[in-house]
Order: sequence, then structure tokens, then C-alpha cells
Amino acid sequence: MTRLVDLSMPVHRDMLTFPRVPPPTLVMYESWQEFAERIGAAEHGADWLTASYLVVQNDHVGTHCDAVKHLRGPDAPGVEGIPLEYCFSDGVRLDFTDRPSGYRITVEDVDAKLAEIGVTLKERDIVLIHTGAGAYNTEERYRTDHCGMTAEATRHLIAQGVRMMGCDAITFDPPVWAMFEGGHFWEAHKVMIDEDYWHLENLMNLEQLPAHGFKLSVFPIKWIGTTAAPVRAVAIIEG
Repeated sequence: MTRLVDLSMPVHRDMLTFPRVPPPTLVMYESWQEFAERIGAAEHGADWLTASYLVVQNDHVGTHCDAVKHLRGPDAPGVEGIPLEYCFSDGVRLDFTDRPSGYRITVEDVDAKLAEIGVTLKERDIVLIHTGAGAYNTEERYRTDHCGMTAEATRHLIAQGVRMMGCDAITFDPPVWAMFEGGHFWEAHKVMIDEDYWHLENLMNLEQLPAHGFKLSVFPIKWIGTTAAPVRAVAIIEG
């Protein structure tokens, strides 16, 4: 039997976003009835058709995938340049819920967790960093209370063939306060400057996943030229 686990945050006006990033706005400017009447369908009995919305959303809101353009600048490929084979693959969940807020995940931490679950990574595996923050993504502490990846740990996963990674926190790095406290600013993000890798942020429900033995579907919307795009992330668990 196949079980699907939704790993994506709901998107709405009141959701939490990264500090100073505006929440999304969705405005209906023509209702289903108005559209049906305007095109003349209502008089023939089709009085409930297509509504029209104006959607304004930052490309880094909700569950999304960062592209290398985020760090390399305007000439780098956006999400449209992510190879599809990296968006559907075997998943591995590394549980770092025992680490304190602000903790910087090291190479040694990653290797210890892989040894603990008996996994050897392979090309195109998708590694999820379970911080535990996804459990309180409607609370203010979601912006501040989580661990995050170091540059070295990120490069270590890349060296083992992992190009797509993700976390259930608001950023793949430690929180902003920890960056200022420790002097390590966007170190995991900045790996994108010279490595083709992509990461998912704002995942949720990672506690529902096994450590391995599942598939992940994390296809971003094909927005052209943006630095990130929304993802409907789903885990597929067989048996």
C-alpha cells in the first residue's frame, strides 16, 4: 500500500515568512459568477465558471526551492534550470531534533547520523534535515528556533552525489541571530556560488517519515528567472 505524506506548508495571508519578507496576498478580482455573466455563459445555464485572482508572492515564501541564481546573480539559471531527475528521487531523513537552536551541523554530525540509520548516500539522493521546527511553523519562534547546516556539511553531501537537500526550518542555515553571534553568514547558501546544488526550505511533517526507504517528489513551479519557486513537496512511502 502506498502512503503519501504532504511536506508542504499551507500558503495564506497570515502565514509566517522570513523576517522582512512580506506574506502572500491573493485577491479575487472577478468571481465565478461574474466571469460566467461577462462571457455570456450564464444565460445558457453555465453560471459558475472560472474565477480570476491576483496573486502577489515573494519567491521565497512557504515551501520552496532555492536556485543557484539566488547567490550567483542575474546571469545564473533560476529554478527552470534544475534538472528534473534531482526533483524525484530516493529520500533520506537525518534527525537533528536533538540539536539546540542556533547549532551549526558539521560533517561529523552528518556522518554520525548516516551511520546511525545505516545509509550510504548515492547520486541524486535527496537529503532532508529534520530540525523539528516544522512542528511550530505557525508560531513566532519558527523564525528563531532551529539548527542549520554549515558550508562544510553541505559540501560533504554534494561530494557524495547529493544535489537536492531540504529542511523543515525557515532557512537552510542557522537562524539570523546565530549568524550574527557566531560570525557565519549564509554559509550553506553561499555554497551555491560555486556548486550546482539546490535546497528546499519550509518543509513540514518530516516526523512522519522513516529515516530512508521512501521517494520524494519536489518539483518547483517553472517560474522563469526567479531565484526560487514554490514546491508541492510529497513523500511516497511504499508498504
